[in-house]
Amino acid sequence: MKHNGPLLDASGSPAERYRVRGVPASVLRYDKRHSLDLGRHASLEAQAAAIADDIAYDAHDIDDGLRAGLFPIAELRAAVPFVAGLIGEIDDLYPALEEPRVIHELTRRVITRFIEDAIGESGRRIAAAKVMSPEAVAAAGQTLIGHSAAVEAADRDIKAFLFARMYRHPEVRKVRDRADAIVRRLFKAYMTDPSAMPADWAAKAGQGERARAVADYIAGMTDRFAIAEHDRLFDGASDLR
Repeated sequence: MKHNGPLLDASGSPAERYRVRGVPASVLRYDKRHSLDLGRHASLEAQAAAIADDIAYDAHDIDDGLRAGLFPIAELRAAVPFVAGLIGEIDDLYPALEEPRVIHELTRRVITRFIEDAIGESGRRIAAAKVMSPEAVAAAGQTLIGHSAAVEAADRDIKAFLFARMYRHPEVRKVRDRADAIVRRLFKAYMTDPSAMPADWAAKAGQGERARAVADYIAGMTDRFAIAEHDRLFDGASDLR
């Protein structure tokens, strides 16, 4: 729950990233039943999971975007100095390497550099904080698993580039819009008729918080299952296969 940092600040107000929209109501409800210490940091393991997830997204979204032809490698190289340095290394080691292999080598190097940097920086932070227990980690007042300033800057550059050139690419948005329509139609269908869900989920929907039960059921679907459910409940294929 807190792998990206505390959800509340020292005063009990929403942390910076939740300042506008607030902490999700479902989280606050659960916290009343079972305290999650929302104002404290997560364990080192959870922090490591968060940064691993982030590294995987950066590297594989670069790989996917290049292989799908959403942007050329020259444009990525020009926009992100960190990537330009890695491609320079590849060019020096393997002159005239065909582009698919360049993409493969680039992806490997992004992952490697980010991981190596995280190991080194995290070791320095842990040593400086002198934490000797999980309780000390939670009360440290800072994230202990992280990147150096230079790699944080590279991460921001990569994300800014991908946001503009991949996540908001017209072809990607078309698919996202179709997926959004499927989720909305499924939600409306199950809200109208909970018996369209499996019996255990229909029972949960009948216990008061129907919207919560329907949302949780849809959230647990794989893409393929959601598409199949849409095709089962509505006439015509979803056009997402």
